[in-house]
Amino acid sequence: MASFPLRLLFLSTSVGALGSGLGGGVELTLLNMAQEMQHRGHQIKIVAPSGSVLADFPIAQIPGNLQETAQSQGRKAVITMPPDSVLANMWEYARQAQGDYDLLLNFAYDWLPFYLTPFLDRPIAHLVSMGSLTSAMDLVIEQVIDSHPGTIGVHSHAQADTFAFSDRCVVLGNGLDLSLYQFQPDPENYMAWVGRIAPEKGIEDAIAAAQTVKVPLKIWGAMPDIAYWQTICQTYPEANIAYEGFLSTTELQQAIGLSRGLLMTPKWIEAFGNVAIEALACGVPVIAYQRGGPAEIIEDGKTGWLVEPDSVAGLVEAMDKLDQIDRQTCRQRAEATYSMGAMGDRIEVWLRNVLDAIN
Repeated sequence: MASFPLRLLFLSTSVGALGSGLGGGVELTLLNMAQEMQHRGHQIKIVAPSGSVLADFPIAQIPGNLQETAQSQGRKAVITMPPDSVLANMWEYARQAQGDYDLLLNFAYDWLPFYLTPFLDRPIAHLVSMGSLTSAMDLVIEQVIDSHPGTIGVHSHAQADTFAFSDRCVVLGNGLDLSLYQFQPDPENYMAWVGRIAPEKGIEDAIAAAQTVKVPLKIWGAMPDIAYWQTICQTYPEANIAYEGFLSTTELQQAIGLSRGLLMTPKWIEAFGNVAIEALACGVPVIAYQRGGPAEIIEDGKTGWLVEPDSVAGLVEAMDKLDQIDRQTCRQRAEATYSMGAMGDRIEVWLRNVLDAIN
């Protein structure tokens, strides 16, 4: 396997600017991968929608209209792009700039990058950020994995299993810069919920459980649909909830770290669940539905509790058992499996394998 430094072009999600929170976990994943690959001596350039901010990395700011998120569409959704699509503009930039790079890494869960794979001169590795959502996406991803084996990366086995071609996906997990997360041995009396406030994240279940237990629930994340949030607040008028906005990693880890526990209540198959390992890194146990990526991260009874999906009663029961979890064990689990180094090893092997396959 070749070991020379790589010139990598990262193409971000096209549903929102980096730093806006609209890209969900993709934003943190892209940041961590860029930092770790740069630390290993590789050259990184990022292509993202206008207004993007990501540490000190050079970003090609691409104008245009944002794409609709795939999770808001049904299985039979057709392929659409708005006029002056930022996605199309990003990939036109990639077409023109590709000669300066060894490999392109696509973070967008959208049809166009997969379709373009055989037409570009440079190899494209695709980090698929969600499970199977639409028939059109399933088909185009499978076409790429047929013609370019080894180029499709995913975050968890649960995510891969949503696809008919699961055994041909490369499972990569994720990782964090653990130095940014402070271990908090002494929590305060509130629960935490973090994520994009959207129906597929199931925040109403967390609120219902908090209302039942009569414990405060603090909420952080992007809010793309204010009307949805207002409806939830009206549905649970007695819940002690506080929406505290979308925070930077530094601010968020301090807030999560002081919570008794993190609730994860997805109504869909979460590809991974970065916030779960962020919580563990702070010593915070996680209560999650036994669905998708979080079920592979949380060790039931050791670093949190796994609950029957969609069971508010199960969330309530688990909240009553949080004191049985050792917070130091949570931190140790994060250090052992989800460090930047461990993630970087997996990513680097994957990208070099993609390159070696064409040589």
